[in-house]
Amino acid sequence: MENRSKVAKISGVKYLKKRYFVYLVASFILLIIPFLKINGNQIFLLSFDHKQLHLLGVVFDMQELYLMPFLLILMFLAIFFLTTLAGRIWCGWACPQTIFRVIYRDLIETKILKLRKRRENKQLEPNMELGINKLKKFVAICIWSVLAFVAASNLMWYFVPPHDFFAYLQEPLEHKYLMIFLLGFTIFLIFDVVFLKENFCIYMCPYSRVQSVLYDNDTIMTTYDYKRGGEVFNAQGVKLWKKPETLNAECTGCEACVKVCPTHIDIRKGMQLECINCLECADECTKVMGNLGKQTLISWTSPQAIEDRLKVRYFRFKTIAYIVALCAVFIGLIIMGSTKESMLLNINRGELYTIRDNGVVENSYVFLFQNTDKLEHEFYFEVVGNPNITIKRPSKTFKIKSGEKYKQIVVLQTTNNLAQSDIKDTHIPIQIRAYAVDNKAIEVFRKSVFMYPSRTQ
Repeated sequence: MENRSKVAKISGVKYLKKRYFVYLVASFILLIIPFLKINGNQIFLLSFDHKQLHLLGVVFDMQELYLMPFLLILMFLAIFFLTTLAGRIWCGWACPQTIFRVIYRDLIETKILKLRKRRENKQLEPNMELGINKLKKFVAICIWSVLAFVAASNLMWYFVPPHDFFAYLQEPLEHKYLMIFLLGFTIFLIFDVVFLKENFCIYMCPYSRVQSVLYDNDTIMTTYDYKRGGEVFNAQGVKLWKKPETLNAECTGCEACVKVCPTHIDIRKGMQLECINCLECADECTKVMGNLGKQTLISWTSPQAIEDRLKVRYFRFKTIAYIVALCAVFIGLIIMGSTKESMLLNINRGELYTIRDNGVVENSYVFLFQNTDKLEHEFYFEVVGNPNITIKRPSKTFKIKSGEKYKQIVVLQTTNNLAQSDIKDTHIPIQIRAYAVDNKAIEVFRKSVFMYPSRTQ
């Protein structure tokens, strides 16, 4: 027993259980987020139906989507930082594509239906000439189709709230676009996971092309220790041997790392675009080398650490720069998010101006109000800092329900002579304060212009 634990310690880290745990946590988080609410609002929702963005319980109208650039920049910076630091760890440990393939290939086909003989050999495809295997394949596709529908529904919940989604499903003909997207995503997931497989990662996913730009010698990735194991490929990528011919080479040539690879590569060739950092090859090498009482030849480290026999340099100029940029954008997002208004107001001027018989000058406007608060309020407005300009219309307050928009024709007037030129109309800057009569905390200020005719008119 003591020898076994000693061998396990020598051989290296086992990633299988850790990887499955991360898959489980990631799946749970993605499934549960659409159902979580703060103050009655979603944690995250981009609703095209209601033209709203829900972010951590705060609702932003489409007119307030100045936050979207911050979110997009934050997302891309996070991807760049993560890739520079740890390569394609997202692909192997959290990407839905990888998780779906593990569920379908390793759980449904291998573990449940025994269609595949061993999880450790992904190169050996089932013999589909056997009738029993054809039946198992059909059953596997049926099981995955149900799960694909659930996964597609989960994706839709980030755009349509779950309570609306289930209500819409009861009237499919009334919500054709929802059904088209739902069935379209479901069919794509079935085709992708069952037939396209890892070819999506190899040929279609743009992330693999981005990684080559972001990688450096200190990037953590799935790495083969050629100094101990021996060089298996030459500089031109030609395989030198299957069984070790190099003196003192520790690689046994068993190719367990090749058989288990989901993207069908040989990690001993070096960094390749197809590698998704799942570390399944490291697990197999750990097992083989552990039986020999040796350290694994494949591990999650950097090429520079292998070369110099030193620890990985996590903090370097690239990673520090990304951390600073991420912090700056995140602070900007917090500041911009904290300026959210509980009401919105757009002001559009109408005709130039109107001169009444009694000398009164009127300007007309179209005010578009929106109540972005979760309660109904009574609203009105005033002209700030210019007592010469008064409100003719409307003369009464008006109520706006939560989330609703309200268009109001507004007429401002003046009985004073405000002309400042004999030949030109006078542009008088004005400031409008709109507010909720029943809640002093809800107010917005907007600037506009009042036009007054020249003295000669």
